[in-house]
Amino acid sequence: MIYYSTTVTAIGEEVPDLLDGGVLILYADGAPPALAEVSVQHRVAAEVPLQCPPVGARITLGGIDTRVTAVGSTAWDKVRDMGHVVISFNGATAAERPGEICVEALDANALRREIGAGSPITIAD
Repeated sequence: MIYYSTTVTAIGEEVPDLLDGGVLILYADGAPPALAEVSVQHRVAAEVPLQCPPVGARITLGGIDTRVTAVGSTAWDKVRDMGHVVISFNGATAAERPGEICVEALDANALRREIGAGSPITIAD
């Protein structure tokens, strides 16, 4: 099942620094300027289902795959409503913040090379 399919449209100026800290913030096109600076803006390709991805679902960022380790209590609602989510590359088994999705750790440099305008981001089983 595909839970989320989107295409990157812009990378905020502060995104590389956040990646160094293990965080990626997604926000749908049209983010306010202050949020755009820290976000990867994107355009959703298909309707987002009500069901959130389970632990173990695969997230593909450009050409890199990782797995979901935890989903915060409000994270999927924010994805559905605003195209907004914080992805933490910390491998946590419980989300510290309700609006985050935790995934396995990734190399920040490799991720920077893979994420740019036109890059796909997919969450699927």
